[in-house]
Amino acid sequence: MDDLKGMSARTRLVHAGRHPHDNHGVVNPPVYHASTILQPSLAVWEASRKPDFKGYRYGRAGTPTSRSFEEAVADMYGAADAVAVSSGMASIACALMAVLKAGDHLLVTDSAYFPTRKFCDQMLARYGVETTYYDPRIGAGISELIRPKTRAVYTEAPGSLTFEMQDIPAIAEAAHARGAVVLTDNTWGTALHFDAFAKGVDIVVEAVTKYICGHSDVMMGVIASTAEHAAAVRDMVRLHGNCSGPDDLYLAQRGLRTMGVRLKQNEASGLALAGWLENRPEVAAVLHPGLPSHPDHAIWKRDFTGACGLFSFVLKPVPKAALAAFLDGLKLYGMGASWGGFESLILPGDPAALRTATSWDMPGQLLRIHAGLEDLDDLVADLEAGFARLNAASAAAA
Repeated sequence: MDDLKGMSARTRLVHAGRHPHDNHGVVNPPVYHASTILQPSLAVWEASRKPDFKGYRYGRAGTPTSRSFEEAVADMYGAADAVAVSSGMASIACALMAVLKAGDHLLVTDSAYFPTRKFCDQMLARYGVETTYYDPRIGAGISELIRPKTRAVYTEAPGSLTFEMQDIPAIAEAAHARGAVVLTDNTWGTALHFDAFAKGVDIVVEAVTKYICGHSDVMMGVIASTAEHAAAVRDMVRLHGNCSGPDDLYLAQRGLRTMGVRLKQNEASGLALAGWLENRPEVAAVLHPGLPSHPDHAIWKRDFTGACGLFSFVLKPVPKAALAAFLDGLKLYGMGASWGGFESLILPGDPAALRTATSWDMPGQLLRIHAGLEDLDDLVADLEAGFARLNAASAAAA
């Protein structure tokens, strides 16, 4: 929205994509359930078949509901275009396939979201794309891995589970110098905390399921692109028959309007919990780039304007019964996949099984936490009671 230029991203996300006076003054864009879209004449029908048609031709190709959401995301990122898809994983798959072809070489961070690795190793390999995984801390050194056939570099910062930061500006500079496209999964940072395009990224994927929706009840992804790649991305999404349903799009738009205030709470609680856990005798390490003790804190501080509520910590080795006692008795931290909702979550992870370019050798159990919107004192008290159970079970097993 041109009249919002110069305003903060938090202000823009409240207003972008809404055109109330085009909808009888209704504040939120209406929900359009549509497959068939009728054209008023032969001339308009023929025009609707052309790529530059600005209207609506078929439900899967877009409706006012999807366009409102996509306009808002593109505005928030400063992207040429954004397209909604059915899940975060769909955004990853479609974005990669939009820039890759048989015979290409792809570089992917070793700390990528595990389903991303599976897609590269199983699907892309089937279609003749070779993937090489790189150390997330490689920085400008990635130039040594770029080959004549390297078409793209896929980044994710911080890394999934282990939260390594990447020097994305240095990686992007090296990649662009050799003609490679740079993609990033920006679900952790969101457009509010990481200005991906200003840091040299060409295509951004984000799981709308997480912070944009924010209520653990929608599966959706989005791909934001520069002008150079926008058409290829949108065409790939359409050719895959990928789209989001109207009700999910409505919920995503509604979640977007409150993401700024929710994310502030998630960030504050996450940092507070991470700092508290650093001082627990049962904890071997806390993996949160927002902590000064994190080895990549300087990169986070340089490139990001904030954090979210997701981080990990590693327990000192304990018997399985003690780990179960800790986790099973928690009242506020649910054990389940995903994150970014209003509720707190905790999940055990095994990074050692998900690395090929680097190694993970910390002996204790890694636990990933998502700090939700509960009162911080209650979240701390729940963990404190968990550690009491863990210590009692450890003593009983000794």
